[in-house]
Amino acid sequence: MTLLTQAVMVRANIAVDRMSAQQKVELADEIYVQQPNLLASILVLPRYGVDMLQLEVPIHVLLVAFQAMKHCGHALPTISEDVQETCLQRLTATMKFTEGVPPDLVEQMITKFCVDHPERSLLAFVYGHLGQHDLLRVRTDAEKFLLLAALNLVECVAYVGAQLQSK
Repeated sequence: MTLLTQAVMVRANIAVDRMSAQQKVELADEIYVQQPNLLASILVLPRYGVDMLQLEVPIHVLLVAFQAMKHCGHALPTISEDVQETCLQRLTATMKFTEGVPPDLVEQMITKFCVDHPERSLLAFVYGHLGQHDLLRVRTDAEKFLLLAALNLVECVAYVGAQLQSK
């Protein structure tokens, strides 16, 4: 079951888009208190070559995802570094699985992954936002790390959300 519905994601994106710079800083402060590891996974990206202009993209993704978590009415437990590592390993394994597979089959696999994803609205938002900023083609290592950080954020929310719902 999905925690972050399409309606919640739309509301969160609109809310973040309407925020002043000061309100975004205040939201980032909330993230620092409640989800410090998610914030750290984005703020570390300049060490991997992501420039400040590109960094705005995953920061926006994080702000919207966090705002959506607030809107959905479920408080997610703090996502640990271990959860982040587990999700990153699963994500990279999924990506490696498509290596050498014919393009039409890869497209079917990606479609199935997206349709069956437990947080498909968040995933769609992230893909859409990255696509709007031309960051899906992965031309550089910096873009690769940015893409992995944004997609891993989705995987972490899905992972913790599934654990929350199974209780």
